[in-house]
Amino acid sequence: MFKNSRRVFILLWLLTLALIFIDLPENYHVKFSAFGHKVDRVINPPTLRLNVFGFNIQKTFKTSLGLDLAGGSDISLQADMKDIKPADRLSALESAKEVIDRRVNFFGVSEPIVQTAVENNSYRIIVELPGVSNVDEAIALIGQTALLDFREFTSAPQATAAAYTIPSLTNTKSVGITGKDLSRATMEYGQQTGTPEVAIEFTGEGQKKFGDVTTRLVGKQLAIFLDDIPVTAPVVQTPITDGKAVITGNFTKDAASALALQLNAGALPVPVSVVEQRTVEATLGAESVAKSIRAGAVGLTLVALFMILQYGRLGLIADAALLLYGLLSFGVFRLLGITLTLPGIAGFILSIGMAVDSNILIFERYKEERWNGKPWHIAIEQAFGKAWDSIRDANVTTIITSLILYNPGNWALLPSSGLVRGFAATLLIGVVMSLFTGIVASRTYIRVLYKEKE
Repeated sequence: MFKNSRRVFILLWLLTLALIFIDLPENYHVKFSAFGHKVDRVINPPTLRLNVFGFNIQKTFKTSLGLDLAGGSDISLQADMKDIKPADRLSALESAKEVIDRRVNFFGVSEPIVQTAVENNSYRIIVELPGVSNVDEAIALIGQTALLDFREFTSAPQATAAAYTIPSLTNTKSVGITGKDLSRATMEYGQQTGTPEVAIEFTGEGQKKFGDVTTRLVGKQLAIFLDDIPVTAPVVQTPITDGKAVITGNFTKDAASALALQLNAGALPVPVSVVEQRTVEATLGAESVAKSIRAGAVGLTLVALFMILQYGRLGLIADAALLLYGLLSFGVFRLLGITLTLPGIAGFILSIGMAVDSNILIFERYKEERWNGKPWHIAIEQAFGKAWDSIRDANVTTIITSLILYNPGNWALLPSSGLVRGFAATLLIGVVMSLFTGIVASRTYIRVLYKEKE
């Protein structure tokens, strides 16, 4: 048991060192002089690069802040309901909101807020994007209809050969295949050219349509239009019956990615137009953020002092586990891309107090076992075992509450606010991490570092 504990102890300290680098603040300026040497450099968190089964994974560990802490973009979209029956307008607005919500998620924004507002005959969708300062880029993604249309060239006698080379709406006609026939689209790099392209897969019905069209047009051009603008017009070499095709057109990586996201998101059920756009400054300001961080530091210090005064060396060991808890939780926030809002910080600070609850239950149980005359090493092991049921039940109830607040199923009867979800996410992660540090880390530290006279 002791040999295994030594191994776990070493692994925990290696984990602590790794987390220190992961949790480094962005653009941290280090400047000092020592032994005649000067150090003046900017340190950033490391970037994780992995190649798994041919897939390149790159992850930069950085802190994402919410609209209240970092500012962002606020966009109001007006839905045009003139062609929608009055009875269907609310459902059309809700459908448009869901499409825009998907597009925002594809955009990579954490903790976005997408909500509808109806007043008289005005139907609006309000979009808040934390950390997005380029409003035009956001509007280009969430507001476009992304209407994909496959068209074949007409055979007008007066047309010249050159007219059939460059596709337009006048010299082509639709073959009946649109974005509705797509199942998904992804940005890829061409195997032969290495340039960005968009790979598309059709639905069952779309696969049949595309197979029939490509069989009929072998040796001829098939034009692809996006929002009535020609993207490419490749010559069909062979019938394509497997439901897979590629859109090429001298794309940049960003343009191909944006096109794939738009096609995945689908077309908006109603036209929308931007009626208001603005860049939002942090609503709380730097002073409020600094005070929140200061409050968290003061709370953590007081908890650490209480543990030392109450439990002595055991309290000091609990504080070491608490330090690991803080580093581990913050590292998970960065790894999962959790957006920190002020309620999210509050959830994290709340979980700090819960992180030492496990140790308090264990240490009090340890006192009882010692009063009963048991040797310290037996008493501490039994204390961990007997306190586990209480620790488990207390934390499971908090996890259930966090899941209800987070509302992963997006049920209408439960909260759906981004700020509430931010609080729930940090609290949930904090509780899970506290179980690990309170049971595994504290137990290992005590086995290796603690000894008491009989």
